Amino acid sequence: MSFTELGLAHEIERAVREQGYETPTPIQKGAIPGVLAGRDLIGCAQTGTGKTAAFTLPILHRLRAGTRGRLRALILTPTRELALQVAESLRDYGRHLRLETAVVYGGVGHGPQEDRLRRGVDLLVATPGRLLDHMGRGYVDFRNLEVLVLDEADRMLDMGFIRDVRRIVRALPARRQTLLFSATMPDAIRSLAKEILRDPVNVEVAPRRSAPAAGVRQSLLPVATDRKRELLAHLLQTEARGLTLVFTRTKHGANKLARHLEGHGHAVALLHGNRSQAQRTRALDAFRGKRARVMVATDIAGRGIDVEGIAHVVNYDLPNVPEDYVHRIGRTARAGATGDAISLVSPEDHPHVRGIETLIGHTIERRVVPGFAQSAAPQRTHGAPRRDREYARHHAAGGKPRLNPSPDATDSPAQSNGTGWRGRGVRRAV
Repeated sequence: MSFTELGLAHEIERAVREQGYETPTPIQKGAIPGVLAGRDLIGCAQTGTGKTAAFTLPILHRLRAGTRGRLRALILTPTRELALQVAESLRDYGRHLRLETAVVYGGVGHGPQEDRLRRGVDLLVATPGRLLDHMGRGYVDFRNLEVLVLDEADRMLDMGFIRDVRRIVRALPARRQTLLFSATMPDAIRSLAKEILRDPVNVEVAPRRSAPAAGVRQSLLPVATDRKRELLAHLLQTEARGLTLVFTRTKHGANKLARHLEGHGHAVALLHGNRSQAQRTRALDAFRGKRARVMVATDIAGRGIDVEGIAHVVNYDLPNVPEDYVHRIGRTARAGATGDAISLVSPEDHPHVRGIETLIGHTIERRVVPGFAQSAAPQRTHGAPRRDREYARHHAAGGKPRLNPSPDATDSPAQSNGTGWRGRGVRRAV
């Protein structure tokens, strides 16, 4: 099947060809016809399967006609990085259409985003916390909304956004098309789908089994959540003495971990979505040149890391998407070399471990570092990560909950030199 057979408008087909694509992926073949027919849809597919085009292409097709400058499609994403990626896809595939796309996310000033919303947009890509901010200020008008997309719904659940998503959905027109995409379908997401979708088409694409390079020695190290930093510092002093790439889930977490390690005498390079291109370049140069032996990075930024001789990859936080685990540990053991992939696993990480082991087709060795035996699993609100617990505490105390969690929050006011943090007790890498 070709894109021509899917029935997309000529302008969109042309843009797809210009991007170098000729044949739709399985999730695109399964989802696009149903979306074009106006049906609600549940798409279950991993990152890297082409799911973004599975909803952006038919939405552009639908919105190409009609009154311009009225908000007609809303796409909710869990992170700033994904919001920017989706907005870029809309602009690439809609380059021959006269549609206006805006993207709003936390960690930056409200002013430019408010100006953009006042001028009128056709499609809006947003993270939940920042969108609620704009809604509270009266800058978002949903009266003409036709399509809602929830992208990576399971990550929204993991990051504690589901309450915010429900608040947003309650403000939308009841008559609309709703599309929900998720890599996994936990009970909370199934419940949400039943609430907000009507007679949806279900499209599921099984994840491709993916094997890490043969030279990667993988291990899981059980540890209590509050002792992860201590264990990582121990590993850097003992077994992880070569170039070490450390992955965290969020930018905020990367900042905190980098400051902690630098405060304990390690030269650290820092790489995440809030770093400028010049800062990223300096960080990579310091890591390549071994002026910084440790690099702390998030997944989005980490995909651009191409450094020879990385001896250790440490998953300080396990990724939400199993395939990201394979991408991460693929940074070591290149060109026939060997390397170590070490994952620090707390009780709440067990569901992620099961997903990873299912994907790679085998169990990963568990080993206990003396003195760091894992404690009992902490009590948790059902399905609620840290942000939900903070929300509940604020609410119970009568205070205003923070709408922007760490992935969307403004970073520390400390200034970065691109490779490390200038702060109390910090060693600069360059």
